[in-house]
Amino acid sequence: MKVTGNDLKERKALFIIFGATGDLAQRKLYPALFHLYQKGFLKNKFAVIGTARRPWTNERLQEVVRNSVADMENNALEINQFASHFYYQSHNVNDTEHYITLKNLAAKLDERYQIGGNRIFYLAMSPTFFGTIAKHLRSQNLVTENGYNRLVIEKPFGHDLKSAEALNDDIARYFEEKDIFRIDHYLGKEMAQSIYAIRFANPIFNALWNNRYISNIQITLGEILGVEERAGYYEHAGALRDMVQNHILQLVSLLTMNAPVSYKDTDIEREKISALKALKVYEPDEVRQNFVRGQYGATAGMPAYREESQVMADSMTETFVAGRIFVNNMNFAGVPIYIRTGKRMAVKGTRIDVVFKDMPNNIFSNEKLDPNVLTINVEPTPETSLRLNEKEVSEENYPVSSVTMKFKHNSALRAKTPEAYEKLLLDVIKGDSTNFVHWDEVRYSWRFVDAIRKAWNESDADPAIFPNYDCGSMGPREADELLIRDGNYWEFNPLR
Repeated sequence: MKVTGNDLKERKALFIIFGATGDLAQRKLYPALFHLYQKGFLKNKFAVIGTARRPWTNERLQEVVRNSVADMENNALEINQFASHFYYQSHNVNDTEHYITLKNLAAKLDERYQIGGNRIFYLAMSPTFFGTIAKHLRSQNLVTENGYNRLVIEKPFGHDLKSAEALNDDIARYFEEKDIFRIDHYLGKEMAQSIYAIRFANPIFNALWNNRYISNIQITLGEILGVEERAGYYEHAGALRDMVQNHILQLVSLLTMNAPVSYKDTDIEREKISALKALKVYEPDEVRQNFVRGQYGATAGMPAYREESQVMADSMTETFVAGRIFVNNMNFAGVPIYIRTGKRMAVKGTRIDVVFKDMPNNIFSNEKLDPNVLTINVEPTPETSLRLNEKEVSEENYPVSSVTMKFKHNSALRAKTPEAYEKLLLDVIKGDSTNFVHWDEVRYSWRFVDAIRKAWNESDADPAIFPNYDCGSMGPREADELLIRDGNYWEFNPLR
């Protein structure tokens, strides 16, 4: 995030966090707000109301806030000054009277800190409450007339298209689309945002970023952990809904969107929506040809998914998904986009490989040239690399081998890089929705995913055989065969 003189100024905002006692608030939101406080974006004219069912006090919330930032580079005085801006209100989201109490506290803090009516409502809780909260915020006049009012919501946004539409309708009755900020934290990651610069700030890539020159694109989101304490949620979601519908398809949209006319949120949104609208939606027989699902078994002392707490002994929930996606727009029609994501894989990380086509005429007839590959390593180590072919230093008749040019974020640069939630919260304060998810993006993503889910649910005649991959592997062998059938292979293979 480049900070300009115009950006580096104190912002005025009252944050009301629903679910303030939860894990997300303590691990992500409070540290992110503290970083913005340290950098001067938040200083004197802000306050935070934390609300949840627990009977906490102001003092208890402030203690939790202090503990959540205790390991960060700071000093005790700064921490205490920051925490003093936090207030707590015990709250039942279904009780109208509680919103009246919340309104009175918000009005008092607005006056005390001279906030000017700017309010950010952060819903860090179950989506089942989104509509209820939005309704009460409007009906009980917590939405102000003399400042901005922005609603921030977390995934999952529905569990299919029908439920997502119902949820969106509930919210849209009370908040306009421009004031709704749907968070996908992958869009706040430094290297995900760097895709814009790589594509549109470099003529060499901008000219080649199409189906004339790109052979295929590969996206891997690997996790080494199992479902852990999320088993209850995961059993009803699975990898397709949990990772593909949001994180992976968002990356697909960034990689295949047409060039926007400007780097403004409305122009970016327009092109992302267009890319997701162009996703080829599969018929049931096409799903079987283009998608693979998996479930991890027991390996080396690690339990199988079906042995995890809160998981059915005969569960058919997938913990791994691999697929071949096509975006049928002018620039990418015919280019396979291979994706895979799973639990208990060999490595944790997110990596994108853009594989370019072979030379149409290889003059080095005795040499099999490796394809040029642009690799964007999103995490854990931010890095961009480009694999090229170069002559070896040799007395032989012009041998050629591949070399890799790398730009890697060093430890000093990584230390200065804002964490995803810090970037996204600042964008909310500024009213910049570039790195958030528009409703139409959600809609087209669910349309694509629902077709796959429907085919799997109706595959009684051809059921998946689980478990079908070992913990510590890169998924079932069928995920490799998906590429082999096209004459391709996974560029990212840490077990090779």
